Amino acid sequence: MKPPSSAPRILVVEDDETIRTTVAASLRSAGFEVEARSDGAMLEDDLARLRPALVVLDWMLPGRDGPQLVDVVRSHSRAGIVMLTAREGVADRLRGFEVGVDDYVSKPFVTEELVARIRAVLRRLGAVPATIRVGDLAVDEDGGTATRAGERLSLTATEFRLLCYLAHHRDRVVSSAQILTQVWGYDDYADNLVQVHLSALRRKMESHGPRLIHTERGLGYVLRAPRPLA
Repeated sequence: MKPPSSAPRILVVEDDETIRTTVAASLRSAGFEVEARSDGAMLEDDLARLRPALVVLDWMLPGRDGPQLVDVVRSHSRAGIVMLTAREGVADRLRGFEVGVDDYVSKPFVTEELVARIRAVLRRLGAVPATIRVGDLAVDEDGGTATRAGERLSLTATEFRLLCYLAHHRDRVVSSAQILTQVWGYDDYADNLVQVHLSALRRKMESHGPRLIHTERGLGYVLRAPRPLA
């Protein structure tokens, strides 16, 4: 039997199928558990059954709109709320914050920005750790630093983004295509780009301890702590 996941669960409520599908896929690729709905008709039941850590709400929805559903979330859950909206006026943004949203993302948006904002809200709520630890590696995403055995690693901005992505997916194999999409935003295949940066990141990490980034031939890469000796 598959053990239950410890990844935060995100509920996406968006009536546009393309946006809903794209957001859900990006969040799953970023390591979250995701449920998606086209409207908020069953939101009370979904909150009770799914117990999401955060709800992504579209402002304009059939039936009850986003601001009305914010009240539902606040009445039935302690989940964070990120609102998606095509409205760009200051008054509309202020109304969103007044009714209780934690953050606001305007359409059209880049999914990487949405994922980053969701992570930031979850960290503020204590739903995800500010520092991710894998063996003697500590990755402080907010502080922009990584250490091994207490020694700070000197990483480029790209290497740090790559390490953060691997850390969020620790103990899971991710492909080059997934890394390219999430770290670089590329859709085209460019495996050499991943290999070059992974090799540089490995050298810096392994100067302070045993290997943590492993290659799974034909599948991709995985960040995991060394297995204890038998």
